[in-house]
Amino acid sequence: MTGFDARPRARRALTVLTALALSAIPLYPGTATAAAPACRVEYTVNQWSGAFTATVRLTNLGPATSTWALRWTYPSGQRVTNGWNTVITQSGTAVTAANAAWNGSLATGATTEFDFQATWTSANPIPTDFTLNNASCTDSPSPSPSPSPSPSPSPSPSPSPTPSPSPRPSPSPSPSPSPSPSPSPSPSPSPPPGCAGAVVCSGFEDQTGSTPSGNWTVVTPNCAGTGTATIDTTMAHSGSRSLRIAGGGNYCNHIFAATTASLSTVAPVVYARLWIRHTTALPANHVTMITMADSTAGGRDLRLGGQNAALQWNRELDDATLPEQSPNGVAQSRPLPTARWVCLRFQIDTTRQAMSTYLDNTEVPGLHLDTTPTTDIDAQWLRRTTAPRPTTLRLGWESYGSDSDTLWYDDVALSSSPLSC
Repeated sequence: MTGFDARPRARRALTVLTALALSAIPLYPGTATAAAPACRVEYTVNQWSGAFTATVRLTNLGPATSTWALRWTYPSGQRVTNGWNTVITQSGTAVTAANAAWNGSLATGATTEFDFQATWTSANPIPTDFTLNNASCTDSPSPSPSPSPSPSPSPSPSPSPTPSPSPRPSPSPSPSPSPSPSPSPSPSPSPPPGCAGAVVCSGFEDQTGSTPSGNWTVVTPNCAGTGTATIDTTMAHSGSRSLRIAGGGNYCNHIFAATTASLSTVAPVVYARLWIRHTTALPANHVTMITMADSTAGGRDLRLGGQNAALQWNRELDDATLPEQSPNGVAQSRPLPTARWVCLRFQIDTTRQAMSTYLDNTEVPGLHLDTTPTTDIDAQWLRRTTAPRPTTLRLGWESYGSDSDTLWYDDVALSSSPLSC
């Protein structure tokens, strides 16, 4: 598959991943108390030679607001070029990322996320001076009054000596304890939160070996390569297990774990929720991470993956994409954050052409499909009028170029009813 590449050619030559998080660190000086910070910021960088993308996760720790503006400075010559899900500007070293039209409301404790692309020259340090609506996102100590000295206690009179009690005879030895009852068998793994009774509801806690089994099976649609699918006991969103996909590069390197459950009864809307974590930023080339066989397309796949560094849907039948791979279309999608668990939700209407996709409960505008064609978003997709009818679910990796990645999936659910993160 080919598409518009909006990123500089240098990214293809060298890609270096750096995952960094910044959060407010309380200060506890001996003579001051800390004023509450206005926000918490997690700042994750995907860096290559001369440029980078950043994912910023902003949590409002102050009063609820209907608009927000996050500000910081870049002292080392970084220059912002474009952003997603924010209106971002730069004047000298000062950067302001304000809300877009649809994500200005931010309640106390609520979180929003945006991404941007920028350039760097000699260095690319993490900003440390974030402010939200001009209030500092780090604690600032305010003076506290010095405590009054505690009065010295009055001396207590020495107690009169008490005669030593007469020794008591040692008690008879206690009888030997009764043997402990036999241990009860281990209970069955509990389903992930919020999906009990769903057609698919799996945290992979029922997996006992290193290879997916039982309700999951390893498949290599079309052709196989070097990729592997295993059960990982060192990385999990919840519980102690997850599905690990080591996705190899080069064309037609396909590896998936497929649920054995049939999705043909899930209707009229297919709701999906899963947690995903990966290590390498989405590349310029087309890659796929989730596939579903579409019975209305002769079993051809409905695919969710990425291209031009952002998420996209792709239809195998005619190679249509959502959004369209134009600069304006790609700008309406979002990168998939790396080095942390992300909640991915989507819903597919089986009665009409309508889909929505969410990252951490925020809808991705470029992945929104409705029955009204929107230039750069869904006009190409709507050339086909038949709604998809997914019948399978596969989690894994398809590479259509030289790109590879390592991914983890956990707490997977698919239902006829809405699901939450």
